[in-house]
Amino acid sequence: MAFFRKMLKNNKGATAIEYGLIAALIAVAAISAMGSMGNKLKNTFNNVGNNL
Repeated sequence: MAFFRKMLKNNKGATAIEYGLIAALIAVAAISAMGSMGNKLKNTFNNVGNNL
C-alpha cells in the first residue's frame, strides 16, 4: 500500500497510471468494435456462400 501512496504523491507515477487507464480504455473500445465488425463480416461471407 505504501508503494501506491508513493506513486500518487509522485507526478510521474500518476501520469503513468493515467496513461495505463487510457490504454485500457482504447483496448476495450477496439475489442468491442472488432467483435461487432467480425459478426457483420461473418454474416456477409455466409450470405455470399449461400448465394453461390
